Amino acid sequence: MSKTILFVILPQYADWEAAYITSAVTMLGQGQYEIKTVSLSRDFVPSIGGFRMMPDYEIATVPGDYEALILIGGMTWRNEEAKQVRTLVEDCQKKGRLLGGICDAAAFLSTTGALNEVIHTGNNLNDFKQWAEDSYTGEEKYVARQAVRDGNVITANGTAPMEFAKEILLALHVAEEKKIMDWYNFHKLGYYTAPLPQM
Repeated sequence: MSKTILFVILPQYADWEAAYITSAVTMLGQGQYEIKTVSLSRDFVPSIGGFRMMPDYEIATVPGDYEALILIGGMTWRNEEAKQVRTLVEDCQKKGRLLGGICDAAAFLSTTGALNEVIHTGNNLNDFKQWAEDSYTGEEKYVARQAVRDGNVITANGTAPMEFAKEILLALHVAEEKKIMDWYNFHKLGYYTAPLPQM
């Protein structure tokens, strides 16, 4: 029986940030994971790139059994309506499931307190402090890196969709580490410069 990975997508979401993860999970995971999407309603959600996605769930109907909650970056995380996602973040942490956020979704996580006790990253530390205000006390645990995994929390800045995907794949044990690294190197370094997989 496959396990569920929930992707939170809001209007004007960064479709490429999700695509690397979902395609790798599907290709490398051999059916062990099922991809499901969540948004604020069941209406079509437009991406920055012009795709229109009909989510599987709205927040009120999210199933209780899932392996990971991944927040995809985009242009509307600072809207008032986005605060509804906070309940999902709290549920994910309470259950000890994998929690991920990239770009402005990582900054959103700073407003929930989810990053205060873990090493994390994002687009800009000062932005975290200004937006989250008193909810964010994790300044000393912020690091300037492309992507960071600490326990069950993974964060990345907006230029790191590949690194974000790699950390998620490794954390979920989607495949053997070598296969994940071969996938990452191939997509990151390119066809002619990636090391050839060992036969």
